[in-house]
Amino acid sequence: MVPLLVSVIGGYLLGSVPVAVLVARAYGFDPREVGDRNPGFWNVRERLGWRAAVPVFAGDMLKGTLAGLLALLVSGTHIAWPGGVNGDSTVPVYLAVAAAMAGHAWPVFAGFRGGRSILTFAGGFAVICPPGFLLGVAALIVVALVTRSFAIGARVGVFGLPLLQLLFAPVGYVAGTGLLMCLIGLRFGQAARSSRPS
Repeated sequence: MVPLLVSVIGGYLLGSVPVAVLVARAYGFDPREVGDRNPGFWNVRERLGWRAAVPVFAGDMLKGTLAGLLALLVSGTHIAWPGGVNGDSTVPVYLAVAAAMAGHAWPVFAGFRGGRSILTFAGGFAVICPPGFLLGVAALIVVALVTRSFAIGARVGVFGLPLLQLLFAPVGYVAGTGLLMCLIGLRFGQAARSSRPS
């Protein structure tokens, strides 16, 4: 129980660090009040450009990665190469990443008004299945170069991760990754609903 509690609580607190809000406030605005009102990388990039948004990109990914590494550490660091997380570390790592995503979506340090958790998910997946993550990055780069659109490349890279994980891990693990992605879908649904005229 202790590894699970540490993983969930630690993951949620890490996810709750409002990186985009902190960066944007340094430039005099709150991303939750402008643009699409999403406190994440895309909204900050639209307002400030790539250079200012890079810390948000890195910080939001790092939240998921640190949460996964914390769970890996407290659960005994069970890894099977090349599949990634394995054995007694599997459930704690998945729960830690889920908690980090929930923290990003509903951050205790920012009035429970957070983002959509895409980068936090991607950062956590780097711990869950490192080779799948690297292939996802490669897919992002190739598609972005071919289409000349980072946005399209990012979508292909992120949402292709479960398929890439199938090359290295059992189907049950891929199903767990799919469950993590359901949280992203939930956040997009909430955003769409809140943007409708009343």
